[in-house]
Amino acid sequence: MSLAKNIEFLSHLPRLSGFNGLAAVYGRSLAPAVDSPLVETADFGSNPGALKMYSFVPEELPRGAALVVVLHGCGQTAAGYDLGAGWSTLARHYGFALLLPEQQVANNANTCFNWFNPADIKRGKGEAGSIRQMIARMVVDHKLDPRRIYITGLSAGGAMTSVMLATYPDVFAAGAIVAGLPFGIATNLREALNGMMQASSRTANELGDLVRGAWKHHGPWPKVSVWHGSADRTVNPGNADAIVRQWLDVHGLPEAPMAATLVDGYPREVWWDSNGETVVESYTITGMAHGTPLGVAANDERYGEAGAFLIEAGISSSYHIANFFGLTERTRRSAPAPREAVKLVTQPVAKEAAKQPMPLPRATPSRQAVPSRNLRGRAREISDVITRALTAAGLMK
Repeated sequence: MSLAKNIEFLSHLPRLSGFNGLAAVYGRSLAPAVDSPLVETADFGSNPGALKMYSFVPEELPRGAALVVVLHGCGQTAAGYDLGAGWSTLARHYGFALLLPEQQVANNANTCFNWFNPADIKRGKGEAGSIRQMIARMVVDHKLDPRRIYITGLSAGGAMTSVMLATYPDVFAAGAIVAGLPFGIATNLREALNGMMQASSRTANELGDLVRGAWKHHGPWPKVSVWHGSADRTVNPGNADAIVRQWLDVHGLPEAPMAATLVDGYPREVWWDSNGETVVESYTITGMAHGTPLGVAANDERYGEAGAFLIEAGISSSYHIANFFGLTERTRRSAPAPREAVKLVTQPVAKEAAKQPMPLPRATPSRQAVPSRNLRGRAREISDVITRALTAAGLMK
């Protein structure tokens, strides 16, 4: 059967997302039930997207703790993805709350979030509106800090993470998209399938306009971490580059990375703002197929269990994402120093940071060093360079 006929066939199935279509073609079944610490909340608002709400709150969580929203992929459940990616273990270790929305079969036969359906991706509407209502319930019930709300997701959950960051940029401090797609590239099934097979050809400014057009917001914008396997045959790896370009344009940053390092053997590119804070980062997991990368974290602990689309890759994406969110600075018990501290501070980072000062929003950074006026100014300049290098390496916030 040709691709055109496949698309025509899939288009007649009700509320079928692009991920769901591929799952139906390949005959993938739903994940089995697992033991889980998650708790379901039935009443959290009008629930326009008809989603289920699950959460995990560690015992004796202090007032003003952070919240991480975790969105599962197709064929997965909230509990299954939490077990595989290790988020409740991280939450218990570092002291933050978790919200895990779950898709229902009535909405999507393979439990994919409907990341491209116009009725589900607008502020206050559909599935996006349901997730926002869940967040509001969590903040009130557990006295969480509304300034420390983060979101991450895999595959269709990653694409829905893009939706939430674009439609609620005033709600989220940061997000992490794993094997997902940029916001706004699809508004129907045909566009969704095309987006999965090949990366968007839109310019960075066109991609940025999609985010800016989602809601009347002028900043500050959420920080974004992007993860993708280079051997992903479900979602074209070029989508990772498109997501990065979309958010670089929103933040007013140049497309050329400001620093590049290796983390657990994998390339990481970094962009920081005028304050020296990393606001966009991108991990390429070379040789990895479609899924969430797992491994031993920098504190020598393992988070999650390998399974379908949960891939042992020698790097713990959940831990590094939590670190990007600023959630690993304090532990509920002592932990060893990060083992990557030495190997991340490499000469390429310091060299790149030294030749390219911190850019201002919407401005092209100068690549010429600024001469110091006196010895004190020179010392301050050197200190700034070191700070930027450490920030780019993920060792400072």
